[in-house]
Amino acid sequence: MNPGSHPASDGLQCFEVGGAVRDALLGLPVNDRDWVVVGATPEQMSARGFRPVGRDFPVFLHPETHEEYALARTERKTARGYHGFQVYCAPDVSLEDDLRRRDLTINAMARAPDGQLIDPWGGEPDLRAGLLRHVSQAFAEDPVRILRTARFAARFPDFRVAPETLALMQAMVRDGEVDALVPERVWQELSRGLMAPHPSRMLTVLRESGALARLIPELDALWGVPQRADHHPEIDTGIHMNMVIDAAAMLGASLPARWAALLHDLGKGTTPPEVLPSHIGHEQRSVQLARTVCERLKIPNDCRDLALMAARDHGNIHRAAELRPATIVELLERCDAIRKPARFIELLTACEADHRGRLGFTERPYPQAGLWQQALSAARGVDAGAIAGRLAPEPRETFTERIRTTVHSARVAAVNRLGKGDQA
Repeated sequence: MNPGSHPASDGLQCFEVGGAVRDALLGLPVNDRDWVVVGATPEQMSARGFRPVGRDFPVFLHPETHEEYALARTERKTARGYHGFQVYCAPDVSLEDDLRRRDLTINAMARAPDGQLIDPWGGEPDLRAGLLRHVSQAFAEDPVRILRTARFAARFPDFRVAPETLALMQAMVRDGEVDALVPERVWQELSRGLMAPHPSRMLTVLRESGALARLIPELDALWGVPQRADHHPEIDTGIHMNMVIDAAAMLGASLPARWAALLHDLGKGTTPPEVLPSHIGHEQRSVQLARTVCERLKIPNDCRDLALMAARDHGNIHRAAELRPATIVELLERCDAIRKPARFIELLTACEADHRGRLGFTERPYPQAGLWQQALSAARGVDAGAIAGRLAPEPRETFTERIRTTVHSARVAAVNRLGKGDQA
C-alpha cells in the first residue's frame, strides 16, 4: 500500500513498519498496518487532519484509513519497568534510529513507498533462519520484551530464541526488571501468547529465561513434579502442562478455557514429597493457588471463574460415567451450568484438553464431554417455573427452599432417565 495515495500523506516521508512487513515476507495475511513518519512534527501532522491518540509518544490516526502513524522516535531508560522511559521525538530522528529501538530484528524492518525493503538490523536473514534475536542492548531496557519474545515463540513455533538474546533475558530477570511489570501488561502478553498456535512454546521460553518463576511461581513449580505413570505416561507435571495447553489450542479453545486448562493442576506443585507420585486432594489446593494467581495478575472475571471451576471439578468431570445422577446435577448446579450453559461447555473443553494432554492420549476420544452435554440438556429441560406454580404457597423462607429442592429432584429424575446413570 502506498501512503502517498491519500492527500493527507502527500509530501510526508512514510514507511510501513513492524509486523505488517514481517508477515508479508512470511506470506501471512496482513490485517493491521503501522507507519513511521520521518522529518515531521506533531503540529504538521495535526494540520493535515491526523488525529493524535498517543499518550506517551506522538501517534496519530490517518483521517481516511484510520491506520496508525507514529513519528520517528528514540527512547532513553530512566527507571525500572515498562513506563520508565523518556521519549525523544523530533524531525532529526532517522528511520534507522527508530528501528533500532524495536525489540526483535524481524520486527525492525520497514518498507518504503516504492516497495524497497529497508533492513538495517538484519531482520530478513533472521526471518529466513527462524531466529528471534534482539536488535540492540536497548532490548534490556523494557521487560515487556521478554514476554513479547516468548509470545512470538508461541506464534512461530519453528523459530528459536538466539542464545545471546536468551542470555540477555536471563540477565534482565536477575536484575529484577521483570518484577517491575504491572499486572495488566503481563496479562496482555500472556493472553495473546495463550491464543497462539503453540502456547507451550511461550511457557518454555519464559521458563528458560527465569521469568515464569517470577511471574507465576505456582506454575513454574510444576516442572519436575512426578505423577503416576499409569495415569500420566509423561510423568512430569510440567510436561503434562505443556501438552495440555497445546491440546487446548488444538481444540480451538477460548481464552477462558485455555487459562483454566493452564491453572487446573497448580496444587500438584505443593503435594508433600512423601506421598508422591500420588496427588490426592490436589484439587482444593489448586483452587486456592489459582485464586492467588488470578488476584495477583488481575485476571478478567470470566477467565478467573472458569479457572477456579476447572481446578475444583476437573476430576469429577473426568469421572462422568461413574457418577450418580444426583452428583451430576449437584455439579451442574454448583457450576451454574443451568443458567450459563455456554460457560460450562468451555469448562468441558478445558477438561478435554487435560485428558488429551498426556503421552499417547492426544488423539483419543473424550466421551465424557458428550455425557455431560446430555445431562445438561436433560437438566435444563426441567421447567422450574411450572414446578413453582404447582406448589402451594407457604411462608417465603420455606417456599423458596421447597422450590429449590423440588426442582433439584426433577433434574435428578431427568438425568436418571437418560439411562439410570450409565449414560450420564
